[in-house]
Amino acid sequence: MMMTFEEAIRDSDAFSRRHVLLGNGFSIACRGDVFHYDSLFDRADFSPCPEAAKVFDALGTHDFEYAIRALENAAKISPIYTDYGAAAPEVMREHAAALKEVLLQTIAGQHPDLPNEIPDQQYHACRAFLARFLGTGGQVFTLNYDLLLYWALMHTDVPDGARPIPLETNDGFGNQEDDPGADYVVWQGETGAHSAKIHFLHGAMHLFDSGAELKKYTWVRTGTPLVEQAREAVDAGFFPLFVAEGTSDKKKSKIRHNAYLYQGLKQFTANATQGQHCFFVFGHSLAANDDHILARLGRGRCAKLYIGLFGDAKSAANREIMRRAEGLVRMRPDRWPLEVAYYDSASAQVWGA
Repeated sequence: MMMTFEEAIRDSDAFSRRHVLLGNGFSIACRGDVFHYDSLFDRADFSPCPEAAKVFDALGTHDFEYAIRALENAAKISPIYTDYGAAAPEVMREHAAALKEVLLQTIAGQHPDLPNEIPDQQYHACRAFLARFLGTGGQVFTLNYDLLLYWALMHTDVPDGARPIPLETNDGFGNQEDDPGADYVVWQGETGAHSAKIHFLHGAMHLFDSGAELKKYTWVRTGTPLVEQAREAVDAGFFPLFVAEGTSDKKKSKIRHNAYLYQGLKQFTANATQGQHCFFVFGHSLAANDDHILARLGRGRCAKLYIGLFGDAKSAANREIMRRAEGLVRMRPDRWPLEVAYYDSASAQVWGA
């Protein structure tokens, strides 16, 4: 029998901490016609440069940064080996530039350009949902790289007649030491990350790797729309940090090679090993391509897992989620059993009724 979200929350009061893992359903609940996608690569329109799209196949990747850097590096070294024409390097550079534009347009897509395109009522409902975790000492982990969670955390305006909902918004970023008034903030490193409550486990559209530091671009400090910030950053040689690979192994490899992503995974793992903690899952199908995250719950010690189901509990999709959840249960030794309960995702009203 499925519980309502409120019933699940009351049931979870027995634990010292409750955390939540958000999947794409969190964004779909806000804008179902916009965020219903599997990956950036799946949404990308390569028609302006179909030849460059073949680079991904040749490299065996869906990672835009990897493909673009490969083209740019090939353009630098190809003159050494190409004695029958000087045009190849320039074509490679053009294709690299074209892929950058494809990436930018894909990032922007139909994503709301500005935070105020979403009504205060929806933000307020989302903050009420997040307060169930952040207001009780818990943490929020998301696998999405869109901006909706970030915008909701930053949006403090309230609808008429409503009370403000204060939230813990520490995500491990702070002022740049040498330039505290910069248009961006930077990740404070592993030490500062221990107090973070918000974790983008697969990166996010507003996080850019500049090599020397990880920057978070903010709407509050710039007032600049997403696509313009992204274009300026990419033109400067910075790439948005997100895990775009399709398989769990490839995602895990990228996470392990990035300090910010790896720290987020360690924080998730640390909480999953606490026997008095519980986890909620909202908007995620427990698909195998996220086993690098989900296995932490299966191998952990957290006592209970509350999983949201959308629609008929007997549907094929929900039966598959239940089958995957039972797989996590079987990973546990008898000493640390994992109990699974299911709740109706719609009853959470994450973005309002």
